[in-house]
Amino acid sequence: MSEIVSGDRLVLVTGVDERLGYATALRFAAEGASLIAHAQDQQRAERTLDRLVADGIDPRTVRLVTADFHRLDEVDALAARLRTELCALDALVNAAAMAGAPGRTRTEDGFELTFQVNYLAPQRLTMALADALAAARGRVVNVTSKMHAGGNIDYSDLDRKRGHYTPTAVYAQSKLALTMFTRSLAETGPGGLTAVSVHPGEFEIDMPQLRSCADEPLDEPAAVIATLCAPQTAVVDGGYYIGTDLTDPAGLVRNSRARARLASWSNELLVSA
Repeated sequence: MSEIVSGDRLVLVTGVDERLGYATALRFAAEGASLIAHAQDQQRAERTLDRLVADGIDPRTVRLVTADFHRLDEVDALAARLRTELCALDALVNAAAMAGAPGRTRTEDGFELTFQVNYLAPQRLTMALADALAAARGRVVNVTSKMHAGGNIDYSDLDRKRGHYTPTAVYAQSKLALTMFTRSLAETGPGGLTAVSVHPGEFEIDMPQLRSCADEPLDEPAAVIATLCAPQTAVVDGGYYIGTDLTDPAGLVRNSRARARLASWSNELLVSA
């Protein structure tokens, strides 16, 4: 990973090849941060860098990294690389996400596609970088959704084979898991690290088909994320935010036994990787 011009802070944003990730990366870079910009593949990463430069960002302040979240081996390889190269990281924004797959889809790793992209991949990356974040007294901001409140996690049927499959159900499931993970990370992660989850906009950014929002500007959601990442912004560790307002999450997020079960299941996958 090439050296970059040092900014005030070092921030990693995933999914910069998607609308929210790009808007968030642009916001941080414009504010003077050094940026590690994750995209799904090299071609998308290069296109994103071209866009950032066209928008006035100095390319020397940006590192491009790639990993296809459809493949956990690529996520693990990126995580291992960053873990060895980063002594400290000021913020990690897990913005990469996908709408619920239109039909039951399993990855090569054997998991439901939406669950892997929206939960397993960011969970693995975050755990690998937890010490670097703690060293900087940094923050993790996980982009979730209000739809997490309608989710449920059935470990024996993550693909929804036994019941009626819908894209919204698997999406809600994935965002519920991410929100539960955020609370667990705050409680059990290394000291110095702060973690919050956020629904940053007034609409479902990942699922524009739910309303006519495909072209809605994302400046405000990006600003919300940047605000929650700022060390001068007081936040509740493990909190769930809608915009910048602290809000009660789903009951399973507040359920310590449910969170412990998810953590145990997820950590077993990490150990066996």
